[in-house]
Amino acid sequence: MLFVLAVMLVFHVALIYVILHYVYNLDFRTQLYARGHILVLGIYAAAYLFLGNLFGGLLVGVRRNGEVMFSEVFTALFANGIFYLMVMMYSFSFPTILPLMAASAAQLIFSAGLIKLSGTIYKKMFAPYQVLLIYDGDAINDFRKKLETRRDQLEVTDSISAREPLDEILKKVDEVHTVIIWDLEVSLRNTIFKYCYENSKRIFMAPKISDIIYNGSASVHMFDTPLLLTSGSPLEYEERVIKRIIDILLSIVLLVVTSPFMLLTALAIKLQDGGPVLYKQIRCTKGNREFEIMKFRSMIVDAEKKGGAQLARQKDDRITPVGRFIRKCRLDELPQLINVLKGDMSFVGPRPERPEFIAEYVKTMPEFAYRTKVQAGLTGYAQLYGKYNTRPYDKLKLDLYYIESYSLWLDLKLMILTVKILFTAESTEGVE
Repeated sequence: MLFVLAVMLVFHVALIYVILHYVYNLDFRTQLYARGHILVLGIYAAAYLFLGNLFGGLLVGVRRNGEVMFSEVFTALFANGIFYLMVMMYSFSFPTILPLMAASAAQLIFSAGLIKLSGTIYKKMFAPYQVLLIYDGDAINDFRKKLETRRDQLEVTDSISAREPLDEILKKVDEVHTVIIWDLEVSLRNTIFKYCYENSKRIFMAPKISDIIYNGSASVHMFDTPLLLTSGSPLEYEERVIKRIIDILLSIVLLVVTSPFMLLTALAIKLQDGGPVLYKQIRCTKGNREFEIMKFRSMIVDAEKKGGAQLARQKDDRITPVGRFIRKCRLDELPQLINVLKGDMSFVGPRPERPEFIAEYVKTMPEFAYRTKVQAGLTGYAQLYGKYNTRPYDKLKLDLYYIESYSLWLDLKLMILTVKILFTAESTEGVE
């Protein structure tokens, strides 16, 4: 299904390209031959498919139609921006953007129809998996609620507690093709997992912290014995240097570009109540080193004077009207570019936590301290794939996945995806 959708997208991308080049070709310094058109078309189509895969614009059936279309909007904007840059290189002057805007609108209308049609066909062709849920742990009710939102993908037809006799559990496994193993004790989980694998069952499994660390290990051989190698320092020296250079250059560029928005935000906060524009707070970065994070103040002055350190809540009455707006638009985060430039933070990494919260979390999750093996980040895996009110334990898993899977390409991917997440409201919600 994914291949068919990709082919149809390439076809309509090629059609848009032909129309646009017919319009823009008149302004080119040198008229392109057929091979030149094919080369530019290839670059444009490759960029479109790459961005569609990155943003999730090709995940028809896997995600809801609305989510796929939302991703397709970003795919079209980025790909057409690349196309416009190529046109600029060929032209005598800045070409008019109107034909590109009209083509983009037609592109999105076609994509909306294609996504809806593909989604309908997908649902008819592929029924949801009939799932057995084998569970333990305190968070099972929250997980059940999440499963209920995707009944088009996974339909839990039966469930059983891991505290039931093993024979009863395995009997239920025999009756289904798909199993979800949720938060089981390791030895029992391994027994059930091996039984499912032996009997060719599809297995979804909630990983433990150690599983995520193993996942990032390098495979080595000691003579004829396979081993897994995990380094205590996730980033090599060269990777740290390149990452720091990117942080410095990008933070300088963005400080210049966003300075008008920062000035207007500061003015609005000052006019709101006359209080300080910036809000500084102690956070922790690599090696648990404390630093002052800077944000535009979105709450009333002395918001924590009575209750002490506390997370923002949904519909928090401490947030000012201006604060609510700048949170929704993420303008409150812009001063953290200064923290990145100073070296307190990186663009990508685990979100810096307050020392008070870290002290509380490590009481029940000693592994929470692992997050400080790398520099804290302005954006990151947990920020993009989690929510504001995601459980700390799940955020920890996401952060550790980033740390153990680190690469410069992963950093680039997460920075591009951050543009999309800026327009997703739920990532700014408070905890319940």
